[in-house]
Amino acid sequence: MENANLIGLSRLTALERELGVIANNVANTNTNGFKADGQLFEQYLMPVARDDRFPTADRQMHFVQDRGTWLDMSPGTFQQTGNPLDVAVDGQGFLVVQTANGKEGYTRNGALQINAAGELVTSQGDKVMGDSGPIVFQRSDRGIVINPDGTIQVGDATVANSDASRGKLRVVKFANELRLQKQGSNIFTAPVGVSPEPVDAKTRIVQGTIEKSNVQGVLAMTRMVEVTRSYADIAALLQQQDSTRKDAINRLAEVPA
Repeated sequence: MENANLIGLSRLTALERELGVIANNVANTNTNGFKADGQLFEQYLMPVARDDRFPTADRQMHFVQDRGTWLDMSPGTFQQTGNPLDVAVDGQGFLVVQTANGKEGYTRNGALQINAAGELVTSQGDKVMGDSGPIVFQRSDRGIVINPDGTIQVGDATVANSDASRGKLRVVKFANELRLQKQGSNIFTAPVGVSPEPVDAKTRIVQGTIEKSNVQGVLAMTRMVEVTRSYADIAALLQQQDSTRKDAINRLAEVPA
């Protein structure tokens, strides 16, 4: 296969994978706490040939190689809901949850609710963790107040002028949050060697508010159009190269009359 075709195919492969990343971002535009992915590319230089019989000096071939993806951890927009169970983390930090497999997860999705067992859970059903374990409410609890420091206070409908605590939301941060790994659309897990740390005093909890996705829909759609057009242009160029080669072979095969 000719060098132009090889380089073109490497670019098509990279564009196809980038298109998949962008499509996933667009699909999660309305997912609470979703963090967009970006694609990493680099130039791969094909090693030179080690043969002295070439009539001219060998030249390196420049391929396109996608190294992987990176996480855009910038905050999404905050939306007020008025629901006392909804919370947003204003600052650097994640809510700690217990996932379905029993492991610890981290999320910015603050659309919370209470399940049949009285446990505070995310919209996916993951238990929200407090400093002393899962946060559990009683049936008689009313007037839920989640303070900026994460402490949860409730009143008891059966006792006048009562005030009780249901724990404190566990909020953590990471020294290098870009090393976190996605599990689903808005849950992150920490790989080996990455440990959570307490948040600083600047981080606060905002009740009655949720953090939306940080995907910028218009920009993502614009990039999707650009990638699609680039893919079509390169595919057309490779088709033209193929037609030119076939035409040359046919002409060389013609027998003079």
